[in-house]
Amino acid sequence: MGFARNRTLRTWTAAGIGGALLCGTLAACGGGGKGSSTESLKRGPSGTPTTLGYHPLNGGKTGLNNPVLAVKIENTSPAMPQSGVSAADLVYVEQVEGGETRLMGVFSSRLPKRVGPVRSARISDLHLLPQFGRPAFAFSGVQSKMKKYIRKAPVYDISQDNGGKAYVRDNSRKIPYNLYADPKDLLAQAPKAQPPQDVGFRFGPAPDGGTPTASFSAKWPAADMEFTWSAKEKRWLASFHGRPDMDANGGRVGGQTVVVQRAKTTRSQFHDFLGAYTPLIHTTGTGTATVYRDGKAFDAKWSRPAEDKGTTFTTADGKPLNFAPGQVWIVLVNDGKPYMP
Repeated sequence: MGFARNRTLRTWTAAGIGGALLCGTLAACGGGGKGSSTESLKRGPSGTPTTLGYHPLNGGKTGLNNPVLAVKIENTSPAMPQSGVSAADLVYVEQVEGGETRLMGVFSSRLPKRVGPVRSARISDLHLLPQFGRPAFAFSGVQSKMKKYIRKAPVYDISQDNGGKAYVRDNSRKIPYNLYADPKDLLAQAPKAQPPQDVGFRFGPAPDGGTPTASFSAKWPAADMEFTWSAKEKRWLASFHGRPDMDANGGRVGGQTVVVQRAKTTRSQFHDFLGAYTPLIHTTGTGTATVYRDGKAFDAKWSRPAEDKGTTFTTADGKPLNFAPGQVWIVLVNDGKPYMP
């Protein structure tokens, strides 16, 4: 995998593999991890409120019947500081064109007053979202070839095209880093968005063992993030390119649990207007991960049998690896050599 690690700093490189695959159809872009076959995008289950006894996205006790809202958020220097990230229950970090990254914040238990900068969706989002049933999905647009897949996806499309006055431009910032949305207004456009359901996460006491870890980092071809343990705040504080990653709504972004999930990354059929191909992150199948909580690192295995199923994280002996209650970050890195399509 090509990483260096020790008790105080772990670095995970996520950028690509040789022999990139050009997907000819969306079905060929499915599948993923070790031992999985390709698959087409599937509709999520009908979904019912969770029976876990806690919120399935953050382990809390509030908002169990609130709808799920996923928002694509820019994650480059011109977008900093972002708004609303700290209020998400779950944050995905995904590689996009040019080796940069983008966030997908998943909100349910609480909503910020403003979220953004909102940016465009990617094909990897459509492979992640079915596990949430049918959530509301906010984004600024998609490549023209992707529009038909958005229409078929198990989401309520509340993009800029459909979201009306929920979206506003902040004239103090430059386009395209100035589009923001009010999550409450977004959900008003998707009154049937489903409440949270079991996505495979388990929350509770930490397992025995673990490696004491003060900080760790994830690297992509054109981006890097570092997370540093704060014993005072009992969470991992994020940095971007070596600078504290702040939320414009107040405070530093970061989560109680951060998962570095290694997933095969290949080239999709989609590309931007400059011709740079969009990476496809294969989040079904099986693979390895490192779960960071309580100032320690725990080796883990991940498994997601199908797109309408959640992802489970287990210890080496197959027991559920509990997350710490609170915000969860899933940092998706390539399982292999650095990848650049």
